[in-house]
Amino acid sequence: MALLIETEANRCLNCKVPMCQKNCPISTPIPQIIQMFKANNLQEAGKKLFENNPLSVVCATVCNHEAQCAGHCILGKKSTPVQFYSIEHFISDSFLARFKVSEIEKKNKSAAVIGSGPAGLTVAIILASNGYDVTIFERKNNIGGMLRYGIPEFRLPKSVLERYHKLLDKLGVKIRLNTTIGGAIRIDNLFRDGYSAVFVGTGAWRPRTLNIEGESLANVNFGINYLENSLHHEIGETVAIIGMGNVAMDVARTVFRHGAQRVMLFSKDNHATASSHEMSYAKLDGAEFIYGKQIVRITSEGPVFRNAVLDEDGNEIGLEGEEELFKADNVIIAISQRPKDKLILSTDHLEGTAKGLLIVDDNYMTTHEGVFAAGDVVSGPLTVVHAVNAAKKAAQSMMDYMSSK
Repeated sequence: MALLIETEANRCLNCKVPMCQKNCPISTPIPQIIQMFKANNLQEAGKKLFENNPLSVVCATVCNHEAQCAGHCILGKKSTPVQFYSIEHFISDSFLARFKVSEIEKKNKSAAVIGSGPAGLTVAIILASNGYDVTIFERKNNIGGMLRYGIPEFRLPKSVLERYHKLLDKLGVKIRLNTTIGGAIRIDNLFRDGYSAVFVGTGAWRPRTLNIEGESLANVNFGINYLENSLHHEIGETVAIIGMGNVAMDVARTVFRHGAQRVMLFSKDNHATASSHEMSYAKLDGAEFIYGKQIVRITSEGPVFRNAVLDEDGNEIGLEGEEELFKADNVIIAISQRPKDKLILSTDHLEGTAKGLLIVDDNYMTTHEGVFAAGDVVSGPLTVVHAVNAAKKAAQSMMDYMSSK
């Protein structure tokens, strides 16, 4: 492993215009980190990575590197791109293991963070590192949000999240589990109890539905709900998955690991929306990809489709042919998610779009004074690194806001 990482570091051309960094959503200073690593400044490199991206060790594991750093490495034009993510993981993992909290000047102001997914964790770490008292409110019985309940163990070990729990403890962050804000406790109660600012990072947990006959049958599940509790589902030997996004790929790979023998993924279009490398892993596991099929209903025997008629741009313009049943023990619908609307319904002056996304200004403040938001609850489902990048900016805006009060 060490030899591989050193070899990768030595292959870096240290480009004057690093396209790898330019195409990283959070602008990781890749050439600079590699030079630090080569000079044996491991902790310094880890500190720089952590300050740029508190979830660096997570992103090194789950990012779509082929579309970002590795995909834009100049070496990739003629040979194999530098696998920076392996270097990043080694450095970040080492830094996190030896993380120590230096003396922090307290600001004597507190902030509430609703949700402990990638956005919530990022804001909590940044605020606590800058001397603010932080309390995380998490509706589940463990921190991590989509990192824990939406990404399978084989892609992101839960032990990584336990390390972040310890990191939060070191920073003095308080965590209140099994607490839903918008129910017994509302956002206005948080301001009443002395919090100077509130961050909403509740993600997108409400599955999009097909609105077709059969969605309420016992052999039907939604992708995000299945991933949340995959051990508690009997999925049978044959599974049909509606959708070809990244969640659908995670579902496919998970059902194989829980006994499925045949897994079919369906798209009404002639392409998938998942990243190419996630599709590659699903194919290696044995998943079948079936294109141009529009689902019309679901039965106890499986989903029923008709052929989709596509225009030259690949958009559906009609249906043709006879109905076709694909027999399956279970049907899993994985066609994206949207935020739940509990906070909007329970909070005056907190506004959202027609899709339930929170409306924010350029400083990530919502329509409610002192309430900030970032991540999937604002953008809709994107990647971990996109959530972290937006949360970084929101955290800075929160600090500016609290300093001005």
